[in-house]
Amino acid sequence: MAFNKEQFLDDLSNITLLELADLIDAIKEKFNVTAAVAVAGPAAGAAAVEEKTEFDVVLIDAGTSKINVIKEIRAITGLGLKEAKDLSEKGGALKEGINKEEAEKLKAQLEAAGAKVELK
Repeated sequence: MAFNKEQFLDDLSNITLLELADLIDAIKEKFNVTAAVAVAGPAAGAAAVEEKTEFDVVLIDAGTSKINVIKEIRAITGLGLKEAKDLSEKGGALKEGINKEEAEKLKAQLEAAGAKVELK
């Protein structure tokens, strides 16, 4: 007799929680597995996630000393006065796809000028 996945899923969706708990216990006993084995699998996969290497420097708020922030924006981006002012008012990405060291340096510059900055 061939395994019918659809029939199994239909049967499974119609059982009570107590019946499901009994089924899980029976499967654990039949195949000699524990919940610890199932939990260890995803944790091992999470460790393999690569560290982020590219960051975006995003202006959240220019703060109270907007003139200093606008100066820093101009120095960082090379934008003109009007564009830098608009960016300081609206917020948004100043630099995209840069390494962590440079992103943290730019964040520190902007925060020293009074801005609220986030790295994404």
